Amino acid sequence: MSKSPAKARRTASLALAAAAATAALTLAFVTSASATGGAGTPQDGRAAAAAPSVSGSPEGAFSRIATFYGAYVDAVYDNDGTRAKQLRAAYLSAPLQRELATWEETHHADGVLRAQNVPLEWKVAYVDSGTGKTNATVTLTWSGTDTTRLHVQADLKTRKILSITD
Repeated sequence: MSKSPAKARRTASLALAAAAATAALTLAFVTSASATGGAGTPQDGRAAAAAPSVSGSPEGAFSRIATFYGAYVDAVYDNDGTRAKQLRAAYLSAPLQRELATWEETHHADGVLRAQNVPLEWKVAYVDSGTGKTNATVTLTWSGTDTTRLHVQADLKTRKILSITD
């Protein structure tokens, strides 16, 4: 049995479309692989990381801790003392601000960062919440693997940071 001319054209058309789709996928894969140094890995052989993202909520005490540390590190890095003071006033409880002033006078360092210099990176990790407070660990990276870990606690109701301890 021979195919009708219409069936033959339709079959050829489907075959051509399938071949074009395969070629496009192959080209996309080869282009991606060559741009990253292999099938989905960077040229140095490490696994490709997901694109960074940051999110938060003005209603959550944990988000406030992360927002504060991000903005505060930026202000200190930019040598913007006015902005750093404004952030402290907005995010830190009054008793903590007084406690930090005493700590800073004694240690001659920034009490929020527990250092005289500015970290290269910061990370805030949720620990837990209970008795009206939320707890987080703030990791400050200074160079390579040199880090400082701080315990930070915020009030769930006011969302103000209540304490910063090493």
